[in-house]
Amino acid sequence: MPYSSPWFWLGKLRIGKFSLGTVTSVLLVGVLVGQLKIDVPGPIKSVFFLLFLFAVGYKVGPQFFRGLKKDGLPQVGFAVLMCVSVLVVTWLLALVMGYNPGEAAGLLAGSQTISAVIGVAEDTMANMGLDEAQRQSYINIIPVSYAVTYVFGTAGSAWVLSSLGPKLLGGLEKVKAACKELEAKMGSSEADEPGFMHAARPVTFRAYKIENEWFKQGRRVIDLEMYFQKDGKRLFVERLRKQGVVRDVSPNTVLNIGDEVVLSGRREFVIGEEDWIGNEIQDAQLLDFPAETLPVTVTKKTFAGKTVANIRRHKFMHGVSIRSIKRAGIEIPVLAQTKLDAGDVIEVVGTKQEVESAAVQIGYVDRPTHQTDMIFVGLGILIGGLFGALSIHIGGVPISLSTSGGALIAGLFFGWLRSKHPTFGRIPEASLWVLNNVGLNMFIAVVGIAAGPSFVQGFRDVGLSLFIVGAIATTLPLIIGLLLGKYVFKFHPAITLGCCAGARTTTAALGAIQDAVESETPALGYTVTYAVGNTLLIIWGVVIVLLI
Repeated sequence: MPYSSPWFWLGKLRIGKFSLGTVTSVLLVGVLVGQLKIDVPGPIKSVFFLLFLFAVGYKVGPQFFRGLKKDGLPQVGFAVLMCVSVLVVTWLLALVMGYNPGEAAGLLAGSQTISAVIGVAEDTMANMGLDEAQRQSYINIIPVSYAVTYVFGTAGSAWVLSSLGPKLLGGLEKVKAACKELEAKMGSSEADEPGFMHAARPVTFRAYKIENEWFKQGRRVIDLEMYFQKDGKRLFVERLRKQGVVRDVSPNTVLNIGDEVVLSGRREFVIGEEDWIGNEIQDAQLLDFPAETLPVTVTKKTFAGKTVANIRRHKFMHGVSIRSIKRAGIEIPVLAQTKLDAGDVIEVVGTKQEVESAAVQIGYVDRPTHQTDMIFVGLGILIGGLFGALSIHIGGVPISLSTSGGALIAGLFFGWLRSKHPTFGRIPEASLWVLNNVGLNMFIAVVGIAAGPSFVQGFRDVGLSLFIVGAIATTLPLIIGLLLGKYVFKFHPAITLGCCAGARTTTAALGAIQDAVESETPALGYTVTYAVGNTLLIIWGVVIVLLI
């Protein structure tokens, strides 16, 4: 689109911590362009929307199906109940205010920041046998209602969960303390992290000159590594310079005073008490050796469901550190008791030989590539579209998932299939971003252009009252979710906050929560509920139209 530059710039513009967001800015600029009464072919909107929905399903598919297992059911149940509360609250508010199906769908889309509802609601209206003029009036009011309610839907969600949320769970300081206790229980404590937050914990390599008398009689590499392990630190000797000669090491290599060694490990282990060995040295030659970072998709049944600590104990993990863990695209804390799921992508770091040996034991080595399996994508959308086109008649009204709902379901299944068989169906993260963001924004742009001529009048009609109703629709389900997590499911406060953000699919709120409680542990409750929430909230776009 020729106006891509203005809407990206507008979306990134910040006032304090608030930004309008790319999607809303795309809509508004589309509305401006729409004043020129430009006619955009309908298939363009449909194609990009189907690409977006398939990408959404593909991303969350592994976690959606993982949540159906026994240990994930409490979070699935929480997400379902919270999403039902979203639907009920929005529906009741729409009934009280006398909104038509278009206004109700826009209210749901904006207040819950789930832009895909716009397209799903439009598809549903197309199959309801409505008069064309009436259907078009409903469709035109959807983006108006969305734009009015989206602002508080975004900023308000972050504020409710990061400021009001901790107060409802016992107070901010109490929640912070609970997060620290959870970190300690899972294998982290303040003693292990001298001034570093979890996000700043890359794996590092450092060189030291041996000066301590402990090495006077000579010590083997394995003796030094075992000494560190007794102190709770996973550090490895990677290289040695002895009498001016740089060499690789084995477990029985003897270390003496005057030798220079390279230690590797996660930063929280390397920066601490290890300098008793001797002074740290900056030596380009000693540190100039190939270290590799490999992303590995967890596929082995022996490691799915196992903790990080369990995996670290295996012999093949010698010299290898886990740098990060991503689940459904969200980084989760690398703590000793963090459990891995099939489909998780972990980054392992170490020397090339050690890393590649460990990677094949853990799962599938997902080497970075720019190639997308387009046959997989096309087949998924085709199957999903055909499935969604099937309909049943209730009281003479045809009801179906629509092609858009079918694309979402296909994405869920194909994403799960890829996590089980990662040798095919690859969509690189950059390509997934394009399908997700460009697909959605192109769809929204066309919606804005089509609604442009009637947008201003529609905005005057809905006015300030819709903004207030939208704020209520945003806030009430979040409060219900916080109370459900605390009193019904009895989740840990960090998990409750993460589950609320996930069920509402608001990544911005997750970031605000983590900043407020000074911990990454809320992410542990985000991924399963995000997968369920993303699916149900989009489907609610069909339901809300049928209910009104």
